[in-house]
Amino acid sequence: MPDRSSPSARSRLPPRRAAIVLVYCIHNIFASFSFRFLSTSLHPSMIRVLYVLFLLGINLEIVKGVGLHRIPEGHIGVYYRGGALLDRITDPGFHWKTPLITKHYAVQVTVQTDKVTQIPCGTSGGTIIAFDRVEVVNQLHRHAAHAIVKNYTVHYDRTWIYDKIHHEINQFCSQHTLQEVYIDTFDRLDEILTETLQRDIDIFAPGLKIIAIRMTKPRIPREILHNYEKIEAEKTALKVAEQRQKLVEKQADTERKKAMIEADKETRVAAIHLNRTLAAKINEQRIAEIENEMKVARVQAEADSELYRSKKEAEANALRLTPELLHLETVRAL
Repeated sequence: MPDRSSPSARSRLPPRRAAIVLVYCIHNIFASFSFRFLSTSLHPSMIRVLYVLFLLGINLEIVKGVGLHRIPEGHIGVYYRGGALLDRITDPGFHWKTPLITKHYAVQVTVQTDKVTQIPCGTSGGTIIAFDRVEVVNQLHRHAAHAIVKNYTVHYDRTWIYDKIHHEINQFCSQHTLQEVYIDTFDRLDEILTETLQRDIDIFAPGLKIIAIRMTKPRIPREILHNYEKIEAEKTALKVAEQRQKLVEKQADTERKKAMIEADKETRVAAIHLNRTLAAKINEQRIAEIENEMKVARVQAEADSELYRSKKEAEANALRLTPELLHLETVRAL
């Protein structure tokens, strides 16, 4: 991307007519002296031939130097004749123009950077500040180059970039306080300038594109700068304190969460142990119940067996104690 610090870098002026006339006079004087010197040692016809060739070569070089010109890459050529802009536009390369009466300028149509320096302005509160450097990245489109040059000359950037940047920055400063210009809206100032420039350019010089604007922090009075630096130092200290407080709170929160995790872990472990103990107790109770049931069953079985034996003995006795036997036993007793 080309870098230009003055609008004159957009064009290249052709050789001046006075310099051409001077060179022409010098070469004629030199030719006259050479002719007188050679006339004493060469044949007159040879002298005339050499003199004609010399004059022809010098004149051809002068005419070529004035008429033949080069348009560099990334530029287009525009031409003036008698102060009037011609309709002719040429592309990069070598071209021919009418010597002495036609002037050419190389107008850049690629992306380029204009540097606007030392821009003073006054804020709404009356404080004088200055922007040391504003860089405007822009591009002139080829299809609009002839119309813009016709309306604003080859130094169109002086009108729409250099002077316009001065005007817009002063307009902005006059409507804002120092705090707004230097702190609050400085981060958006490049976007504001880009939009403002492009809006007016689209109306009055369509075809010129503002791509971006870069700018340095404005210079402000030393006393005010010291105050801002002090405020910035205090803000920095406050941010450090806030960060330290956040760190302490974060550490405390981490410790609290850690304690909660440990407590929850212990609670879970205790619950596991309790469940294990409870399960063991339940198993023991069930075993005891089973053993009791077994004992009851065994006693019940023994009782049933004794009852069955007694019942059988009673039945046997009933069968054995007949009336005859009872009478016999009564007789025996008597």
